[in-house]
Amino acid sequence: MKDQQEDNHLKRELGLLDGTMLVVGSMIGSGIFIVSADIARQVGSAGWLTLIWVISGLITVIAAVSYGELSSMFPKAGGQYVYLKEAYNKLIAFLYGWSFFAVIQTGTIAAVGVAFSKFAAYLYEPLSDENILFTIGSFKLNAAQIVSIITIILLTYINSRGVKNSKTLQTVLTIIKILSLLGLVVFGLFMAAKADIWNANWADAWNTKSFDAKTGSWLPIGGTALITGISAAMVGSLFSSDAWNGVTFIAGEMKNPKRNVGLSLFLGTFIVTVLYILANLMYLAVVPFEEIAFAKSDRVAVVASNYIFGNIGTLIIAIMIMISTFACNNGLIMAGARVYYTMAKDGLFFKKAAALNTASVPAWALWAQCIWTSVLCLTGKYGALLDYVMIIVIIFYILTIYGIFILRKKMPDAERPYKAFGYPVLPILYIITASALCISLLITRLETCGWGVAIMLAGIPVYYFTKPKSEEGQSE
Repeated sequence: MKDQQEDNHLKRELGLLDGTMLVVGSMIGSGIFIVSADIARQVGSAGWLTLIWVISGLITVIAAVSYGELSSMFPKAGGQYVYLKEAYNKLIAFLYGWSFFAVIQTGTIAAVGVAFSKFAAYLYEPLSDENILFTIGSFKLNAAQIVSIITIILLTYINSRGVKNSKTLQTVLTIIKILSLLGLVVFGLFMAAKADIWNANWADAWNTKSFDAKTGSWLPIGGTALITGISAAMVGSLFSSDAWNGVTFIAGEMKNPKRNVGLSLFLGTFIVTVLYILANLMYLAVVPFEEIAFAKSDRVAVVASNYIFGNIGTLIIAIMIMISTFACNNGLIMAGARVYYTMAKDGLFFKKAAALNTASVPAWALWAQCIWTSVLCLTGKYGALLDYVMIIVIIFYILTIYGIFILRKKMPDAERPYKAFGYPVLPILYIITASALCISLLITRLETCGWGVAIMLAGIPVYYFTKPKSEEGQSE
């Protein structure tokens, strides 16, 4: 009865194209235009830079096709939260929802908002983070933070007006940014690629070295140091490939969700993975490796665009990235509120988050997300926000994919219109690889990743403190 009521309220207005565009639009944000610089500094060679993007893409596609089984079993709003509740229990599901609101979705939206302001400042310098508006003690409010918050408020307002408005905006902006990124790649490879730059970049492709900021020089790395460098580098590439699961959160508004959610996941992640690898090959064909590693403010795409189009190119790419990050945050904001909506219906979040407005969207949940995201915009820089978010994202991906194994035993006769591709080998491969990355991050970046884990664990006492109320308010 509950599911039927949900369907009566959440309108199924999104098709396969809308789902795929949401996946692509949520994935392609700021990362592909920025993080290659940090990856280059961490591993020091063209071969490893490319390999890290390939590995990240493969890991993402494996995770996405594994989620296809879960999305076909539970084709309703809430996505990953629902899968964890069904595979494990309400505590694990609550910890995901708690982390999702406190860290994962809001932190990602904040990071993408910060990236938007970074490129807005390229067009108009007073919008940069160097323009301090006022200071209170150790806190400094800068213009970039204000720009980030304004875009998040605007997109939240658009989403509160109904899913039809936000899906149209998402589809149009995503098509624009796919064509723009593809155009940048094609123009770069066919008009600006130079054999001497390509050959120089690949001359010592697998000689790993890391840039030491203290000494200002490259140092050769191997063994444990190499593993550390790869782990640190993959934070950026995995962040750039993340948010693909957003379409599972809006399954309650998808037409034929048992088919279209899983297919959207595969098509979206595959398209983005190919685009990302091609973009990095273009960087290596156009820009000397040192300039990739030390691009000003890590804006690698701006440097590449300058090589391709000249001075006007840097303006083109800045506008393109602003469109990209704007569309990315639209998808993230749309999807995120559906998790809080589903949690609230289970009695595990503020009751008001379960209310739909006259446009049949969870407006209260949207604005609560907006407020907390705005606070995060005031706290962190881009790199710190990535560490803060990614460790928790990966932990819950591991738990969710292991949930496929649990549900195969727990619900052997359940309808599975789509089964995880490559089961059990590919899901196990993902779990092993992602677990190794988590361990490495906790060892090497405890000061940022540790805070993310601490916030997640803080949800345990909150769950038990609120449990009696949630049990009373819940109808099974």
